[in-house]
Amino acid sequence: MKKHGYIPNTEAERQSILDSLGIKQVEELFSDIPESVRLKRELDLPAAWSEIELNRNFAEMAGKNANLEEYVSFLGAGAYQHYIPSVVDAIISRSEFYTAYTPYQPEISQGILQAIFEYQSMVCELTGLDVSNASMYDGPSAMAEAGIIACAATRRSKLLVSRAVHPEYRQVIKTYAYGQHIEVEEIAIEDGVTSVKDLEAKLGDNIAGVLVQYPNFFGSIEDIKNLAELAHQHKALFVAAVNPIAMGILEAPGTFGADIVVAEGQSLGNTISFGGPYLGMMATSKELVRRIPGRVVGQTKDLDGRRAFVLTLQAREQHIRREKATSNICSNQALNALAATVYLSYMGKQGLQEVAKQNLQKAHYAQRSLTSVKGVKQLFNAPFFNEFAIQLTGDPAEINRKLMESNIIGGFDLGRAYPEYAGSMLLAVTELRTKAEIDKLAERLEEIL
Repeated sequence: MKKHGYIPNTEAERQSILDSLGIKQVEELFSDIPESVRLKRELDLPAAWSEIELNRNFAEMAGKNANLEEYVSFLGAGAYQHYIPSVVDAIISRSEFYTAYTPYQPEISQGILQAIFEYQSMVCELTGLDVSNASMYDGPSAMAEAGIIACAATRRSKLLVSRAVHPEYRQVIKTYAYGQHIEVEEIAIEDGVTSVKDLEAKLGDNIAGVLVQYPNFFGSIEDIKNLAELAHQHKALFVAAVNPIAMGILEAPGTFGADIVVAEGQSLGNTISFGGPYLGMMATSKELVRRIPGRVVGQTKDLDGRRAFVLTLQAREQHIRREKATSNICSNQALNALAATVYLSYMGKQGLQEVAKQNLQKAHYAQRSLTSVKGVKQLFNAPFFNEFAIQLTGDPAEINRKLMESNIIGGFDLGRAYPEYAGSMLLAVTELRTKAEIDKLAERLEEIL
């Protein structure tokens, strides 16, 4: 038998196992496999690397990536580079949080349960709603789950989704809807926001929910008060997907009558990390609390009257009601949610407002600077937060390639998801971007165009 350096059994231990099985060698375990299909040689693989070689080769491969330490990024489209205070990693790296699984036994899980309870409380404050769950997989699946809740609550089976919602969110919604036999129809875009005229034409007594994004995929700020009122006139639920950083200065959707608010929580203390893992945030009105998927942590008292935390409303799909389940979520992104909790706790109300203001002001400075360049025009006139779309006289893919040569990661080519906006680019500006970096982008665009 070939020896493997990372299998810790001694020769004596191996012999003891063989003796207890009544065999002389390991190969006898495979006696039922015909000789004709056995390989009978070593696998044709290169020799194993030493740890030194492994580190050297992996560093070389990683160096091929355009990392955000060496490149200036203006790419958003759902994943955003924000500053992450060092306290976030310091706390989430603690072993009691880092290794914790689902807190089924509250008597030994009070720490993680309290952290999740605090997370839920903060999500409720951000969204203006009554109850939050203990996080979802990510923003797109959270919005799809919200659509399913709307259908279950209204006993209707058709959703209206704004075409200004992130393209990937819409794809996930359609995938979830297919399995639930839910019809999905899209609402048109008008000058970068949801078309009120088209929504009014498509609303009816068969609509379960109206789903929009705030700010939407183009960074434009929707008139969600008006949209929510239109949805409620037909007894449909109103669902808003938000940018949690924008909630530092924008009014919470719950104030405008949103029934369900979801979000991608990556912006709150979580790194971009080439696409995940992220966390989906969800909050609802108290009327929908029994329909909210996943886990909910509640506050109670123990036998001695002390404050305690437990998983509440546990007659759920992952326990005793699987045959009636409307959701397949059976775990949550607790570590990512903890990062968001630490970030929000550290920043506080004023800190979050300051971050949001810097995003807003720097994005508007960038928009003014770029649209002053010959060959660049703004695509929409709608008000925006930290993301905006521009029209270019050149090919966005080629422009991005040339920007990369100057260590600049350009924007998202809108033609990839919206053929009618071919030749346009979506740019994001966060608090990390400096005036010098924005000016350099404008300068390079002018040279390229």
